[in-house]
Amino acid sequence: MLDHRLSTEYEELRRTVEEFANDRVAPKIGEFYEQNEFPYEIVREMGEMGLFGLPFPEEYGGMGGDYFALGIALEELARVDSSVAITLEAAVSLGAMPVYRFGTEEQKRTWLPKLTSGEMLGAFGLTEPEGGSDAGATRTTARYDEATDEWVINGTKCFITNSGTDITGLVTVTALTEPSTRTDGAALSPTREISSIIVPAGTPGFQVSKKYSKVGWNASDTRELSFTDCRVPAANLLGERGRGYAQFLRILDEGRIAIAALATGLAQGCVDQSVAYAGQRRAFGRPIGANQVIQFKLADMEMRAHTARLAWRDAASRLLHSEPFKKEAAIAKLYASEAAVDNAREATQIHGGYGFMNEFPVARFWRDCKILEIGEGTSEVQRMLIARELGVTS
Repeated sequence: MLDHRLSTEYEELRRTVEEFANDRVAPKIGEFYEQNEFPYEIVREMGEMGLFGLPFPEEYGGMGGDYFALGIALEELARVDSSVAITLEAAVSLGAMPVYRFGTEEQKRTWLPKLTSGEMLGAFGLTEPEGGSDAGATRTTARYDEATDEWVINGTKCFITNSGTDITGLVTVTALTEPSTRTDGAALSPTREISSIIVPAGTPGFQVSKKYSKVGWNASDTRELSFTDCRVPAANLLGERGRGYAQFLRILDEGRIAIAALATGLAQGCVDQSVAYAGQRRAFGRPIGANQVIQFKLADMEMRAHTARLAWRDAASRLLHSEPFKKEAAIAKLYASEAAVDNAREATQIHGGYGFMNEFPVARFWRDCKILEIGEGTSEVQRMLIARELGVTS
């Protein structure tokens, strides 16, 4: 018989993060959000709690947990605020995970202890101005300079989370590596070859733009990056040369589970806020929650949040058991992100005019939800992936 209840360890983690989100994040995040400031104090506390090291082995400074634990933490944080949640998600899934999955032992020893402690944030430079959903259209190049044993990187990346904070330590960049000869002298085929390369923050030729002016996620860091003859050692190649495209597909598959958990948290946060408001707000002599139209809205919102939770947990369970999970991750990301958008819309409607005021959390939820249908694979891409896994596309 299936048992969807959390184990004792997972439940303890959930309660700990829930308490932190309610007691430490909720009272402060609104001010950070409205001032477009990165919440360094909150991030530091998250690091002290070990949240950045949840899915990593203890030998690299991690907590010895797994991706399921990360999803639990993301859901509880996003019930209160998505800027904090996406900072954790991107730091783990996109910043540290590529180093852990594909790095050499030396790279892991060099970078992971600081990344898993939250002392340093990592970022993943994939998206480009002309290459979002079609990431294979990468134009950023990395030329190997045999004389200096370095990669020379040129190009631009956009919408990169955690890439310009005071504690950002590295960005992993996908780039076209010239199909002439490898660093070991072997010949290459004349196909488009995408590789991943670690670029430490502060490297000459690596320029970080000012923060974007965003609709939502205002307390998170998102920047455009440019590389002009940016030189890094050849040893900064992450994984096998020419495998960068396959690497980022794996990272995105896992990341979709994390985003689904985050979206579930936002959807549940909308329920939490709306239930409380419906019991307090009175109209025509009684609480608005006494009206069946409000009750039905709340029931539908809870149904969506509950189903989204089952979806991401199913995908995470498959990942942990080394089972195929690509389709389930796409389903979870698609459903949870659309549930978040639907619930945010309904929560705003239930709150009426107050739902349009930034002092109410649902206003943040409404501003934050839409990007969930876009980032780490649009809803259209998720449907393409699901159809492909069903074998109904060419």
